[in-house]
Amino acid sequence: MCNYEVGVDHALPHMNRTQLDDPNESVISSRKINVGIRKIERREWWLWITAIAITLLLTMGILSFALPSLPFSIGKFESGELTTAVRGLVGLVLLFDIYTVFQQLQIYRIRRQLAEREELFRLISENAADMIALVDAKGQRLYNSPAYARILGRSPQELQETSPLEQVHPEDRPMLDEAAREAFRGGPGRRIEYRMRHKDGTWRVLESTASPVKNAEGQVEKLVIVNRDITARKKLEEQFRQAQKMEAVGRLSGGIAHDFNNLLGVIIGYSEILQEGLAGDHPLRHSADEILAAGRRAAGLTRQLLAFSRQQVLEPRVLDVNTVVKDMESMLRRLIGEDVELTSKLAGDLGTIKADPGQLEQVIMNLAVNARDAMPDGGKLIIETANTEMDDIFVRRYPYPVKTGLYVRLTVSDTGSGMDSATRARIFEPFFTTKSKGQGTGLGLSMVYGVVKQSDGYIDVYSEPGLGTTFKIYLPRVDEAITPVSAETTLSSTLRGTETVLLVEDEAALRSLTCNVLQSCGYTVLEAKHGGEALDVSQHHEGPIDLLLTDVVMPGISGRVLADQLVQLRPKIKVVYMSGYTGQTVGAHGILDPGSLFLQKPFTRDALARKLREAIEGGQKSASASGAGSR
Repeated sequence: MCNYEVGVDHALPHMNRTQLDDPNESVISSRKINVGIRKIERREWWLWITAIAITLLLTMGILSFALPSLPFSIGKFESGELTTAVRGLVGLVLLFDIYTVFQQLQIYRIRRQLAEREELFRLISENAADMIALVDAKGQRLYNSPAYARILGRSPQELQETSPLEQVHPEDRPMLDEAAREAFRGGPGRRIEYRMRHKDGTWRVLESTASPVKNAEGQVEKLVIVNRDITARKKLEEQFRQAQKMEAVGRLSGGIAHDFNNLLGVIIGYSEILQEGLAGDHPLRHSADEILAAGRRAAGLTRQLLAFSRQQVLEPRVLDVNTVVKDMESMLRRLIGEDVELTSKLAGDLGTIKADPGQLEQVIMNLAVNARDAMPDGGKLIIETANTEMDDIFVRRYPYPVKTGLYVRLTVSDTGSGMDSATRARIFEPFFTTKSKGQGTGLGLSMVYGVVKQSDGYIDVYSEPGLGTTFKIYLPRVDEAITPVSAETTLSSTLRGTETVLLVEDEAALRSLTCNVLQSCGYTVLEAKHGGEALDVSQHHEGPIDLLLTDVVMPGISGRVLADQLVQLRPKIKVVYMSGYTGQTVGAHGILDPGSLFLQKPFTRDALARKLREAIEGGQKSASASGAGSR
């Protein structure tokens, strides 16, 4: 053992950092170490042989001095010869002593360097974040770095008492066994991922690489295994994939809802005409009623899809979340039933946010319904508000960019059945539901997710089976005064008019239906199928045009650009926008400026008539068109 230490240290001073890091250089360094070991061994053998010879020579010299004084001495030494012999022996002894001291100093220097190097590698191995192990050909652990205790919670003794495969997930053992056999065959160590059990019973995902250690004959006799805990990274990757999936589903949902809304507009519109034309006792009246009811239910589904895809129009106001919650308490108590206790914990100094109050109410109501369904035998529903700050440390939990700053946190908790991890990963997906068939559409939480995201907020969910569920919604705080609620415009009872309306709609069937409805309400209607044609119609029309009713999404000139140009040509014109969705590029994050009038597709005849009278009689400013976005 002493020889090995001296040899290693004698060779190590000639090794630089690159040689230690480079696998190819490490092979050369290993050979240098072996050569150094053999050299030191030869020197020490020669030193000991020399020491024996010098000892024998000194013994013989002492005997030679003593022999002449003995009675049986044969002769006498001459004094000159004796002096020369003594001097020679003394010189030889001094030379041997000097060489011995030199060798001891060399050994001391080398051992000191070895101790320093051992301390260096001890610090590296003990403080390395990765787990390092040395395993022999029989699979026995020869060394485990301290990282095993930190990451897996097991002491070195516990690791030695168990087989390496014993704590590996059963599904991953064949893969790990095959990788080990491949490494012992001399192949390059490949990187694998497998699960290993923590002492507390949970599973850690490890990324492992095995490097073979060969002997002088080139045979693999050991494996150096480096394991890295990538559990947190895998969770972040899964969250990122989930976010990407939600984004893709949202875009698909928004596109489908936009086209579907146009079709629903035609179905609902003509169903209303058919319904009015049939007497109550007509055999087909029931069929017309069912068609209209189905169309309206489908319209409700598309609105929830648009909310999830963040492609709906919001009408934001600066508001106090506490006020919204207080105004909803009576309705929520009726909604959740008497067996569920509702508790509100509202912060007294709560900041203000900018959001659509109607959509925020829908968010709270959907979360309350979700909580009620999770507590069929009753329980507690708790709604809390608080000011909070999302700093750099807080946002690290998210796999996607999150803006730091001041937020208002809205927390909705229940004591219901809770959810497992698989359910939590999918709760915001459209049409995903754990309820029985016919008891839910699976769009409630999807709508919550979309509204929060479109309001520049974030939502977290915490839940475990049997421990209830907690939703935390973070909405950005604003330093603005609360927007006062404007008084509603008093409309004429007939909802009819005689004004001139310029109708711009690229869907032919819906344009024809809307034209018929407007004409039945007494309006003079000018039709155009796109923005360019609308400008031509306006240019050739000599009379006044009181209102522009335009789709937002159109080929060529969008509704926003068309409205801006017509306002320049006809300053008194009023503008009403209609669309099945708004998309991501409208105004600021898909939000209309205050004062803009928007008609969500599909709309009923009554909703259309009311919106036109609201625009004309309410004195809506045409300049507000600037907030509609580029559609």
